[in-house]
Amino acid sequence: MRFRFSIQAATAALLGTAALALTGPAAEAQQTFYVAGYGGTFEQSMRKDIIPAFEKAHGVKVEYVAGNSTDTLAKLQAQKGNQQIDVAIVDDGPMYRAIALGFCRPIKDLPKPDLYETALYKGDNAVGIGMVATGIMYNTKFFKDKGWAAPTSWNDLKDPKYKGLLVIPPINNTYGLYTLIEFARINGGGETNIEPGFKVMKTEVNPNVLAYEPSPGKMTELFQSGQAAIAVWGSGRVASFANTGFPVDFVYPKEGAVALLASTCPVAKGGDGKLADAFVKAMVSPDFQAVLATEYGYGPVNKLTKVDAEALRMAPIGERAAKLLVFDWDAINPKIDDWTKRWNREVER
Repeated sequence: MRFRFSIQAATAALLGTAALALTGPAAEAQQTFYVAGYGGTFEQSMRKDIIPAFEKAHGVKVEYVAGNSTDTLAKLQAQKGNQQIDVAIVDDGPMYRAIALGFCRPIKDLPKPDLYETALYKGDNAVGIGMVATGIMYNTKFFKDKGWAAPTSWNDLKDPKYKGLLVIPPINNTYGLYTLIEFARINGGGETNIEPGFKVMKTEVNPNVLAYEPSPGKMTELFQSGQAAIAVWGSGRVASFANTGFPVDFVYPKEGAVALLASTCPVAKGGDGKLADAFVKAMVSPDFQAVLATEYGYGPVNKLTKVDAEALRMAPIGERAAKLLVFDWDAINPKIDDWTKRWNREVER
């Protein structure tokens, strides 16, 4: 990447300023700093472009604990009262749950004027680090060879020609949950009436499903092996996959793509938390946002981020971002456990 050196240099300067405040016994005691977040290409970007600069600036060792949002939330719950994680990176839904459970604390000196309102959480207990659209991924070469038109609608997932070719993440993954709610929404229901969604998933979508796959790595493997040709996934992950040279594209369904806000928070635990605040603020800095946008396909949350619109042709920027559907997590979270049990019993059997 042509501008990586300048990004890392600017990042080092940014973090170095914060590091001046972290000298002395408190800093020396913080030998290992734990960040829990997404795996796959996101983890690769973190390890290559973000973590080294932070380690150098603060003289700490960052341990990255990879897992999906549900995994990270489960770790926070298991460590309740003795948190090992310093910063958590999860999707917006699990983040609302983490905040409600008291796992996150307010971010000090968050640069809110530079951030889009969509990225902000009440009380500054978390902040978005990237906007993602939930829609449809498909293998363009496979479709061309079959003579099939590109999908345009959520309802296309019900087409019998996709039998055994469709992959959807499970309900404990935000993409799978959004699929269920979206089928409820376009069939007269929604967050407060999920019944239509379960009906469509059980009777019309499930027959086409090859796998309910939560792992980004396994998702790409299913496409690379030719077993899968269409899936529900996020714009960022599809862009990263496409950047490897594999023939996939992302579709914003005509009924609407659903907004997913990748988010981060400093975990509530003992100590002054300065390292956690510094890491969180670094994640929303223009330089880091440029990395996440370029290498992961996020729609930036920082207004000062300079991006190449053509390079981000799949990302929710501009008009696409304005049209994203936003679901009500206050209505969703109290029902998640019941929906999950029902999904496991009726859908993913």
